[in-house]
Amino acid sequence: MGSVPTGARVYVACVVLGALACLAALPGGHVPWEAVALLAALYAACEQITRCPFMGHRAPQGMGTFFPVLLAGAFLLPAPAAALVAVPGALVSRVEQRPRGLRRIWRAGRLVLAVWAAAHAHAALGGRDAVAGPDFPYALLPAGAAAVVFCAVLTLLDGGILALAERVPARAAWRGLFWRSLAPVTVHGLAGLMMAVLWRSPHGPVAALLVLLPMYLSCWVFAQYHRERAAHRATIRALVQAVDIKDGYTRGHSERVAQASLLIARQLGMDDERAEVLRFAGILHDVGKLGVPTRLLRKDGPLTPEERRVVELHPEYGHEMVRGIAFLGEARAAVLHHHERLDGSGYPYGLVGGQIPEFARIVAVADAFDAMTSTRSYRRARPVAAALAELRRCAGAQFDPVMVTALTRALAHHGWTPTVTADPSGDIPAGEMPREAGPGEAEAAGDRGADRRADGPRAGLAPADGGQARRAGEGRVP
Repeated sequence: MGSVPTGARVYVACVVLGALACLAALPGGHVPWEAVALLAALYAACEQITRCPFMGHRAPQGMGTFFPVLLAGAFLLPAPAAALVAVPGALVSRVEQRPRGLRRIWRAGRLVLAVWAAAHAHAALGGRDAVAGPDFPYALLPAGAAAVVFCAVLTLLDGGILALAERVPARAAWRGLFWRSLAPVTVHGLAGLMMAVLWRSPHGPVAALLVLLPMYLSCWVFAQYHRERAAHRATIRALVQAVDIKDGYTRGHSERVAQASLLIARQLGMDDERAEVLRFAGILHDVGKLGVPTRLLRKDGPLTPEERRVVELHPEYGHEMVRGIAFLGEARAAVLHHHERLDGSGYPYGLVGGQIPEFARIVAVADAFDAMTSTRSYRRARPVAAALAELRRCAGAQFDPVMVTALTRALAHHGWTPTVTADPSGDIPAGEMPREAGPGEAEAAGDRGADRRADGPRAGLAPADGGQARRAGEGRVP
């Protein structure tokens, strides 16, 4: 929501108005204000605890570790009063991305609606009396139902903001959100029920606070997991920066390939976990260039057949570099096979059709698309429409038609802004600007040497004639 679309702002406004309507129904003198104030202060304090040094600097934002406090309020208080508990904590919570004010208001509105709905579901099933009893195991039924309603409302609202603010396709915005959240929220519901029962007991609110200790410990464990993932990302970023420094002509290329790969993944309906691994594949696909001599990557003239064969070893170099990194999963196969072609004339192993891993087929399309739409010092970018037309022309022989179609549809919805990855030299004589791409070859992304004529076989390009490269006069696609 950095620059928030108008539709998303209207959506947030509607959610906030709905939240205000829920709060407006406060029953006046019948509200236990002391309990509301104590729970609200407790929730706000818990949100601030995520900055405790015990967490290892900071806990992940928005992980909902202290939802038990909100659900305990839903089990103890009338629905409007329970919804009010969430407001102070949401408004003072840590927000790292802009616009911070809008994000805090959005967070407060969604929590108000979720808690209000959960409290109504709990009361409708007689949960208030079951907690006061306490009546076990019957008390578990209304508490569980309230937790499911709480999760469902959050899922509904979060999917909507993903579709409007992040422009995620509607069919993918809600996919998997509910089921991924249900188990954690159910555990939070049980903890909230324990808090509510202890709150009603002779020991009072002080005993209820003891329930938060194991939740705080779970927050710490989750924070360690988050830090480990952050370390993984930092390692990957360092590798990519090393490639960018070594081959300045393709600086930023890896990030854009990852972005285009994610567009394809979302269009295909890929789940979030696999999409994240695919993003790693896009970022790391050219990491093997660290093993290619710098003089070849920066050579001004054409590559000899021997030099080309050295450059074409970079997928194998990259695979050797990442094969021991377990969390990369399928991304490792994409690093190795992203220059394979459906017709079997690619490299390094000449795989055919379905033998090529899915991630490699996605990255191959994203790789070539970014290469064609990026301006580099040795040739101009092609328009997006022309690049897509060339991908479609090569579909079935070089590229997977399903992936090409997915990218085309995604770009029709999201658009694409070509990026300059290296500054033109500025000293090219008039009339000798880099040749425009012709209807010939789709260059493998980032392979600068492939765009300069070599007399040997060309791999990773558009369909070749008998394994031989097309002649320069036939035109070439960057």
